[in-house]
Amino acid sequence: MARSTALPSGEPVIRTVAMPADTNPAGDIFGGWLMAQMDLAAGNAAARRARGRCATVAADSMVFHSPVFVGDEVSLYAEILRVGRTSMNIRIEAWRRSRDGDDCFKVTEATFTFVAIDENRLPRPVPAAA
Repeated sequence: MARSTALPSGEPVIRTVAMPADTNPAGDIFGGWLMAQMDLAAGNAAARRARGRCATVAADSMVFHSPVFVGDEVSLYAEILRVGRTSMNIRIEAWRRSRDGDDCFKVTEATFTFVAIDENRLPRPVPAAA
């Protein structure tokens, strides 16, 4: 596992600690837990950009590079790749840092698609960027 020298720019959208309840039967952090954290981070970025409620419609190209272990700090970074009339593509990178070290490692990445929705859960236009 190579140490990364290029953390994403900006602050993480979410930072959390992997706990024992988040493990699979082998004792590693469950990939579904990590994907849920990524969806939360992408949803936060989508809601801020759309200035309101959004729904996940797809998660593409998920690649797991290395495992996450109990006690690791997981930081999730978001980058909005594309904004359409009602949808957005958001790239999420998840990085881990062990609690007793400073080195960070990219553990996974994916692109999520969100649609801005109204109070009736129907697609609505994404406002122009401020």
